[in-house]
Amino acid sequence: MHRPRILVVDDEPQMHRFLGPALNAAGYEPVRADTGRQALSEIARRPPDAVVLDLGLPDIDGQEVLRKCRAFYEGPIVILSARDREIEKIEALDAGADDYVEKPFRVGELLARLRVTMRRQLRQSEPPPPIVHAGDLTIDIPRRLVTRGDEPIRLSPKEYELLVKLAQADGKVLTHKELLISLWGPAHAEDTQYLRVFIGQLRQKIEADPSAPKLILTQPGIGYRFMADEAIRAPGP
Repeated sequence: MHRPRILVVDDEPQMHRFLGPALNAAGYEPVRADTGRQALSEIARRPPDAVVLDLGLPDIDGQEVLRKCRAFYEGPIVILSARDREIEKIEALDAGADDYVEKPFRVGELLARLRVTMRRQLRQSEPPPPIVHAGDLTIDIPRRLVTRGDEPIRLSPKEYELLVKLAQADGKVLTHKELLISLWGPAHAEDTQYLRVFIGQLRQKIEADPSAPKLILTQPGIGYRFMADEAIRAPGP
């Protein structure tokens, strides 16, 4: 039985003592790297099924490790990042990281993020889902129809585009810059307040309680994540 190999890149021995047994108990094969050079060598020698990468490494900056390994490794990469380094998280996501977990973290959170990113990796070759469910909300993309229960929800064209972009990210956090450029173009890459207005409008229309959103979650200082519970994909040929 194949046990997915997870490369943990961190220079703190206690992190490996903590994560190694937890990954092993969850059915993974943990692989250790203490430096960026060791990580790059291990990824090139025998690519793991996923990488957990700390950005604070002793020999090579974690951002550089991420950029270098993305030149030859396409698997999931989850970043470990300190709480107060929001710019690092943004740079890592823009450089190709799949997700991030803030230190200190609970092992259950990390395992959940790993499962989601690895599932997403398996689905990347498939077309985006035409129908997405989140609670009682349904987004029927071919029909350009959004409903809650049996009631249609009226969205402006730009609100609809924003909702579909978030829903099709398959649980991945999308940065402010990524959303702004994809929907409004490079000239609006820094118009974060503009995006917040549209997110607020969307929440008023699709959330049961807009003041405590459960569908469009804010990742403070980073961007937004859509919490779908089911995606109905087109049947195979």
